[in-house]
Amino acid sequence: MLFVIHALDKPGALGARLAHYDAHKAFLSDTSALKVEIVMSGPLVADEASTMIGSLFVVEAADLATVERFNAADPFRAAGIWERIAITGFIRRQG
Repeated sequence: MLFVIHALDKPGALGARLAHYDAHKAFLSDTSALKVEIVMSGPLVADEASTMIGSLFVVEAADLATVERFNAADPFRAAGIWERIAITGFIRRQG
């Protein structure tokens, strides 16, 4: 099943985001142990289209609990970068 993770950064979190970026990227490079496949992911950006303000993932996993474990293990989450996280099921219609 597909899921969307929509995570918004805390105000002023850009410095922490950049400091933990390499660990976050390494974590995402192999998610097989967590039984999650990343379909697509990337940063959310502010209106000027360059300042990162959050993260968006489309992942495939067996169930919501698996996705929650994956998200909890992300270095960005452990560093307290995200202020709000929403995880919802997703039905692909196009693309």
